[in-house]
Amino acid sequence: MVEVRIPGFKHLQLEHLVLDFNGTLACDGVLEEGARDLLVRLSRDLEIHVVTADTHGNAAAACKGLPCRLVILPGGDQDVSKRDYVRALGAGRTACIGNGRNDRLMVREAAISMCVIGEEGASAETAAAAHVVCRNAGEALALLVHTGRLVATLRS
Repeated sequence: MVEVRIPGFKHLQLEHLVLDFNGTLACDGVLEEGARDLLVRLSRDLEIHVVTADTHGNAAAACKGLPCRLVILPGGDQDVSKRDYVRALGAGRTACIGNGRNDRLMVREAAISMCVIGEEGASAETAAAAHVVCRNAGEALALLVHTGRLVATLRS
């Protein structure tokens, strides 16, 4: 569990991390440098779930060996499917990281969420729904390792 008290905001007790793959953890289907090590570190405290439309068809290969559950969504209503996945885990115990428009509902639903604006860019709707906006996956993941950064950003 990752626990953090953010004055004037929330007391987080996180058990799950749900991430999008393409545009968030990867660009053009290639895992972002440094993401693997951070995911391994976070897996000590959180159950990690990669939930993706798998745009490039290689998420399984790219995530091989990662301490995560990979969920490849069928076409249609992926935004709703991602949100429902977070709800099923328990939104109040879940952190989310995404960038695409189909991530906006899960980002809005989660106890804490980050939007990544990487090489692929980010949906304005998803950025507006997130609690924190980061330049890349490494920065977003590091917020959950170095939770004082979340406190500094989100406190009242």
